[in-house]
Amino acid sequence: MELSEQELVRRQSLQTMRDMGINPYPADEYVVTGYSTDIKASFVDINPENNETTDAPWYTGKPVRIAGRLMSRRIMGKASFIELQDSKGRIQVYVSRDDIQAPTPEGETATTIEQQMYNIVFKKLLDIGDFIGIEGFVFRTQMGEISVHAKKLTVLAKSLKPLPIVKYKDGVAYDGFTDPEQRYRQRYVDLVVNEGVKDVFLKRSTIVRTMRQVFDEAGYTEVETPMLQAIAGGASARPFITHHNALDVDMYMRIATELYLKRLIVGGFEGVYEIGRNFRNEGMDRSHNPEFTCMELYVSYKDYNWMMSFTEQLLEKIAIAVNGTTEVKIGDHIVDFKAPYRRLPILEAIQEKTGYDLSNMSEDEIRVIAKKYGVEDTDKMGRGKLIDEIFGETCEGSFIQPTFITDYPVEMSPLTKMHRSKAGLTERFELMVNGKELANAYSELNDPIDQYNRFVEQMKLADKGDDEAMVIDHDFMRALEYGMPPTSGIGIGIDRLAILMTGQPSIQEVLLFPTMKPEK
Repeated sequence: MELSEQELVRRQSLQTMRDMGINPYPADEYVVTGYSTDIKASFVDINPENNETTDAPWYTGKPVRIAGRLMSRRIMGKASFIELQDSKGRIQVYVSRDDIQAPTPEGETATTIEQQMYNIVFKKLLDIGDFIGIEGFVFRTQMGEISVHAKKLTVLAKSLKPLPIVKYKDGVAYDGFTDPEQRYRQRYVDLVVNEGVKDVFLKRSTIVRTMRQVFDEAGYTEVETPMLQAIAGGASARPFITHHNALDVDMYMRIATELYLKRLIVGGFEGVYEIGRNFRNEGMDRSHNPEFTCMELYVSYKDYNWMMSFTEQLLEKIAIAVNGTTEVKIGDHIVDFKAPYRRLPILEAIQEKTGYDLSNMSEDEIRVIAKKYGVEDTDKMGRGKLIDEIFGETCEGSFIQPTFITDYPVEMSPLTKMHRSKAGLTERFELMVNGKELANAYSELNDPIDQYNRFVEQMKLADKGDDEAMVIDHDFMRALEYGMPPTSGIGIGIDRLAILMTGQPSIQEVLLFPTMKPEK
């Protein structure tokens, strides 16, 4: 591997430190007592040594130990100024030449803290990106900047590769680390140098934490179900296939957690949920990644009407927890997650947008309309798939504000209870936000005979060439025959929810490590 000039210089600095008796990768614990943003947010210009008192956590002269990356430095005569970036933000560190002893004589080892500190700072052995620890006290400089006056500097880890230097002026980044492929491949660099990136993932964590809090307070139980499954069930999707050597059988990475969670409802849990990875061997774009995080929740003795109300309340709480308001700016739109949301049957939505009433049309008539709107390979699709494709082409992108699209045809919903009053339809909804599906929910089908017949119809679709059609899960059928209470279930894509709540343009911006082709 050929090293750049900067990399060679850094390795030379590393060796110089070692020659001086300085360990650039110490093993000792470094105890931190303060963080940049906390210090600056609560600092007061009161010095208790002058018999002044304060209840403020940070004040002039208070001792502190901080640690983080060196992001900039400048030497001005007898003073050196360092910008330190810790896990919460940045703060200035001031090092005075008067605080440390003269440099170590040539050929001798630095034996005191002050000598080592002089060599490190004023002989410029530190580089941008190095991890350092600073022990000193808090004060305000003559320029008015809250800073830490360093009395001791400890090298915690030497950086051997130079960081991109991103400069900001009037809120605009210059010389930025902006190439998407580089950013996603080297997320560790992206997080260090690009403002706001880390905040996106902190907000994502808040989303999941708030969701768990709501479910736990409701008395529902978080569980884990298999990622390797003998049958890829619970959704209409193309699976990843792998081989289990010990059992000598092909297995599937799960495409959904649904059927296992329903087994637990059969077993007596009143409410269960799982937040975990699913895998679908399908296309990649700005809203799809082959592996993604999904939450699925199942609650006994509820229906899809209850689930719509529960979902509204959940998303409203999440929006407030993440952004302090129910309104989120997404591109050119302001999306408001405040309940209640509009509820619109899917066939009415299609008629509203196209003028066609598909409710009494035959499959062939619907196929003609699908072709009119650019749907391809219609011969492989059944009635439900055709309706789904027409909705996607003509309606889906128009629903910006949260909207429940309800009452899907039975062909589209093989795991859903038949509608109590509308023949040929099911009690299902999808939640549309900003033109994309965010959630999918049912009044769950618990009639084992009806469920078996639905699976048989799915197998017929598979014979026609639909590679997303479901197969029969005989163990799940056996579980249903033991009896499952009336249940409502929902799946919410965490990645898409994070896109919405953080106002990001694509799924790659809310995945720490999105799927990419291997580097050459």
